[in-house]
Amino acid sequence: MSTSASPFSHRHFPASRLETLGDGVFAIAMTVLVLGIQVPDVSGPGALTAHLITLWPKLASYALSFVMLGVLWIGHYYQFQYIRRADRGLIWLNLFFLLAVTFLPFGAGVLGNSYQDWVAVLLYGGTILAAGTALLLHWAHATARPELVISELTPVVEARLRGRIIAGLACSAVAMAIGAVDTRISLGVFLAMPFVYMRRTRAERELARAS
Repeated sequence: MSTSASPFSHRHFPASRLETLGDGVFAIAMTVLVLGIQVPDVSGPGALTAHLITLWPKLASYALSFVMLGVLWIGHYYQFQYIRRADRGLIWLNLFFLLAVTFLPFGAGVLGNSYQDWVAVLLYGGTILAAGTALLLHWAHATARPELVISELTPVVEARLRGRIIAGLACSAVAMAIGAVDTRISLGVFLAMPFVYMRRTRAERELARAS
């Protein structure tokens, strides 16, 4: 009795399971962000407006962090357009990445409460650095093993995706350093980071042509 050969060996696993787990974790982290903002319970003329104004740091931190999580999700998503198999090393690197993702809502809450404190900026930026570093190691691990990625992955796309992660890490480090002088400027750097990733990349164009 013959059996069909499995495309995965005992050392390799379907990468789709990691992608599905990541989508679920990101969905929860994005939802948890808003739970850190208390719903106003005030009454009287102008009381609600005044209270909402006092909430602006938390609202700004929420919006920033939601977009930051979106940027990290996009990076994770594009990697898995090229990764088809996973080994134990990739699984653990993916888990470390998701660990940083789930911690970001806490950093966002601290930043919203104490945005003028450099420690809050360091905590927030450090979380983004940790997530970016894990994502970079995740990509480096996969691309160093041809059996884990699709054959259509070109050196140009590999380098472009790696470069975008490194650019994000550099921006986060700069923002954290500037926070020692003025935390408001560092927050401005964080706010500007997502706009860099809104531009369509060569990797995206190659994906579009291949699909």
